[in-house]
Amino acid sequence: MKTKRTSQSEPATAQAAHDHGCACGSAEHLSPDQPPEGLPDEELLYDLADLFKVFGDTTRIKILYALMGTERCVADIAELIGATQSAVSHQLRTLKQARLVKFQRDGKNVIYSLSDDHVYTMLSQGLTHICE
Repeated sequence: MKTKRTSQSEPATAQAAHDHGCACGSAEHLSPDQPPEGLPDEELLYDLADLFKVFGDTTRIKILYALMGTERCVADIAELIGATQSAVSHQLRTLKQARLVKFQRDGKNVIYSLSDDHVYTMLSQGLTHICE
């Protein structure tokens, strides 16, 4: 995924308004109590579309749910979701590139977990949305 580059010509007030605690550098976050005044930067929209594409695979969704609230190795994830370790490893690579999962080495094992609370929120909000 690309990251938004802040241009020198961007007003300082827009940067100052960015207090959402994320690293994207954008002041263009949606807020439920304040409608957007225009479309976000084109590059930011492409990045958002790329993020949502990652959620378009059932195996990746299963992996994310398997990691909710816990850390697991590839073998444990594979057993839990009923997939091969090779398939899980392949999908974990995509999830790492999208910064949805993080990992740490434990000897020869690699332990995976959700990157942050945003991932949990996206999953739970998505489930809430389709169950309404």
